[in-house]
Amino acid sequence: MQEAVHEPRSPYAGQPAVFDRVLLKLSGQALQGEDRHSIDPEKIDAIARQIETAASRSVEIAVVVGAGNIFRGVAGSARGMDRATGDYMGMIATVLNALALQDGMEKIGLETRVLSAIHMQEVAEPYIRRRAIRHLEKKRVVVFAAGTGNPFFTTDTAAALRALEIGASAILMAKRKYDGVYDSDPETNPDAVFLPEVTHLEAIERGLKVMDTTALSLCMDNHLPLYVFNMTDPENIQRVLSGEKAGTIVKS
Repeated sequence: MQEAVHEPRSPYAGQPAVFDRVLLKLSGQALQGEDRHSIDPEKIDAIARQIETAASRSVEIAVVVGAGNIFRGVAGSARGMDRATGDYMGMIATVLNALALQDGMEKIGLETRVLSAIHMQEVAEPYIRRRAIRHLEKKRVVVFAAGTGNPFFTTDTAAALRALEIGASAILMAKRKYDGVYDSDPETNPDAVFLPEVTHLEAIERGLKVMDTTALSLCMDNHLPLYVFNMTDPENIQRVLSGEKAGTIVKS
């Protein structure tokens, strides 16, 4: 009989963390495989194991995931679709991603709850702030789905809003490709300069691609720091949780 393959244990597993509660923001593309499959089981498993290590450090974790791997409201609008309709479709797509994440985490033994801003009682609990906090206190991973439940707001704004509602100490922005924030778009400018630390106001005034302006304003007004890092290194989440340097810090 073939022996089961076990992932190597992270050196950070079980170590103390500087945060008690965080919100992890994932793009929909983070779930996408190299062959462009919308949801890749291997990517889901890798993310689940990073969250498992964080949970082993007594960190309470909430997650917001986008839907760029499935549908984007703005793109639909550009093709003639009503913007609000496109955004609602995008919100529903985030529920698909949230359920995939829940399945991946439960397969490795993490107790998980999906809370949706759009009522889908057969597959997810309705979003209720006090219920979300209670799940976190019971050491369950909470995945927030369907954005804010309203069109014209991005999942970045949903992440900022939910982080503030649950009293998170920070938002962890996991990027699929780049290792933080740059002074211009590295996709189009090969000479873009990496910025290890910026303020919320600088990010807004300079138009840096951290998150949308509404979300940044919410974080700035409430002094909520953002940690932007490359998630392809499985230890970056753990470095942030340990207070070590990893990517860019955005703070007031």
